[in-house]
Amino acid sequence: MSLSRGTAAPRDAERIINVIETPTRFSTLDWGRVDLDRYPHMVTESPGPKSREIHARCTKYFKGLSEQVKLFPVVFESGEGCILRDADGNEYIDFSSGIYVATLGHCHPKISEAVAKMAGQLMNAHDFTTPIKTALMEKLAQILPGDLNGFQLYDSGTTAVEAGLRVMRAATKKNEILSCFNDYHGKTQGAVSLGHIRSFVYGAVRVPGMHMVPRPDTYRPMWTKPDGTIDTDKHIEFYDEYIDKATVHNVAGFCLEPIQGWGGTIMPPDDFFPKLRKFCDDRNLLLMADEVLTSWGRTGRYLCMEHWGVVPDIVTIGKGFGNGFPVTCVAVREPYKESFEAISASSSYGGNPMACAAALASTQVIEEENLNEWAEHLGNVAIKRMQKMKDEHPIVGDVRAKGCLLGIEMVKDRVTKQPFNEAGKLVYQKAFRKGLAWIPAGHILRLSPPIVMDEATLVRGLDIVDEAIAETEKELLG
Repeated sequence: MSLSRGTAAPRDAERIINVIETPTRFSTLDWGRVDLDRYPHMVTESPGPKSREIHARCTKYFKGLSEQVKLFPVVFESGEGCILRDADGNEYIDFSSGIYVATLGHCHPKISEAVAKMAGQLMNAHDFTTPIKTALMEKLAQILPGDLNGFQLYDSGTTAVEAGLRVMRAATKKNEILSCFNDYHGKTQGAVSLGHIRSFVYGAVRVPGMHMVPRPDTYRPMWTKPDGTIDTDKHIEFYDEYIDKATVHNVAGFCLEPIQGWGGTIMPPDDFFPKLRKFCDDRNLLLMADEVLTSWGRTGRYLCMEHWGVVPDIVTIGKGFGNGFPVTCVAVREPYKESFEAISASSSYGGNPMACAAALASTQVIEEENLNEWAEHLGNVAIKRMQKMKDEHPIVGDVRAKGCLLGIEMVKDRVTKQPFNEAGKLVYQKAFRKGLAWIPAGHILRLSPPIVMDEATLVRGLDIVDEAIAETEKELLG
């Protein structure tokens, strides 16, 4: 589809909504389908000579790269659907989605056209109302669970988290916040203080009032019942004691990820969030779900918390929300939405017309083509294939999936569960060289294929991972 730029400006909300309707006879799932007779298609070693040359030129000036780029400095030039192309002409199956961002595939025609239309009409009007923003607000109020109907828009996940924390404090008139071990919430001072501080540059201590507590981990449980199953109640009991003994009794609430992303796709037991919701309600604490990574179809729901029937008081939405365009959202329940007025909530780029167009188009695609259901189906396909890997490879300690949010944990020993970082890095690099673009996390391999992927491509990507694991075992274990 060609992108329409500089066209006459629509003069009413109905015409603005119409410019992002799904093209006639266009199917996202058909568009995202991969020809496995052609892809992956590797014409040089990877990273190839052009990638190495361009990367060297860029990094002469551009610093602070992620671990995934340091381990595999390929240079990408283009992408379409579930395929990425590098500067040397190598073509990869994408299991990264730009790190959980291009949930609907690269350059989705509907979303690209929606952004281009607004880029030719109106790029920014600060926080003035626009018809496209109004359409997005109404759509969010329609599809989000419960009474989540107060919204503000931002341009990054971290900014949304910081705003959510300010809303929590304004609504409760309290200052202390609880988060969980291995959480990740961003890279500004407040957001970093909610997670694992990895650098001295953030200071020797957390921001005052930030507390961290353990959360249930289905693979590495801290407390178990006599039958060996995870004991969620012990965590809830600990929270009660921690608040009583370790805080100054000025706790506004909890902020945590539904599934920990940076921590390694760590899944909670199914009873955790319903019990945490009740715990918060009983003690007049707010529950804030940081869904920047897990929202908008990634796990098979608009919000991951919907899997457990829990409505958070505050939720951050991001990454796949605009399918690559930088747009995030803070959504709050009805009783707390006026708290936005107390926090100077607006931002320079939040809610600009291009961002609203991207978010609305992404939402429409998911809704019209039942992609939440498809993502959940792909997760069921993936876990069966990954379980086979676990059965066949001793260095695979655990596999997990919820929708298209997948994780594979490498261990040196299944009894001790000692992390196998060297294996994780090698598997990542070997699979990448075979034509699979994806995400490392030390000993945990993270996979986030676009939710428009077909079953055969999903299985082919997992087959590549399987091959890389087998080669790594042979290299490291003999």
